[in-house]
Amino acid sequence: MVDTAALQAYSLFGGLSAEQIGLIRPLMGSAVFNEGDVIIREGEPNDSIYFIVEGRVQVSRRGIMIIELPEGQTFGEMELLDVMPSVATVTAAQPVRIVTISNRCVRTVYSRDPKVFGIVMMNLARDLSRRLRRMDELACDAPDRIGFKREHSDPIDTTFPS
Repeated sequence: MVDTAALQAYSLFGGLSAEQIGLIRPLMGSAVFNEGDVIIREGEPNDSIYFIVEGRVQVSRRGIMIIELPEGQTFGEMELLDVMPSVATVTAAQPVRIVTISNRCVRTVYSRDPKVFGIVMMNLARDLSRRLRRMDELACDAPDRIGFKREHSDPIDTTFPS
């Protein structure tokens, strides 16, 4: 299992004391994957957040690689919140060691200390907001990167003719 000091480096645990992280640590799981192993498969259920302790993973959707995540990053957050099937496949790009927080763990934290639960959920919302903002930036920059020219940059006129 990963120690408390290492967990404090993850944004999900921002603002939590060592004692508060100590409440979560015993509830966490861990796993090791070899290069090429699928950790999460697109379209299948996932109920955990994964923390990359060692190694790197590749995230792909419909067979297209989206991003490679290094040690210190997390994945699986969306499915923990919305309990929908996974939107992407995550594969070990090299041997990977991870720790996990499952939906059951989150519910246990809530029942034991709602304040800690609230901080973790706010941190999770911030992390997802940052990722969404980054994806918006990438989507808006994509036409420029692949040579498309914008027809106009004026806002769309939404008034009706009289």
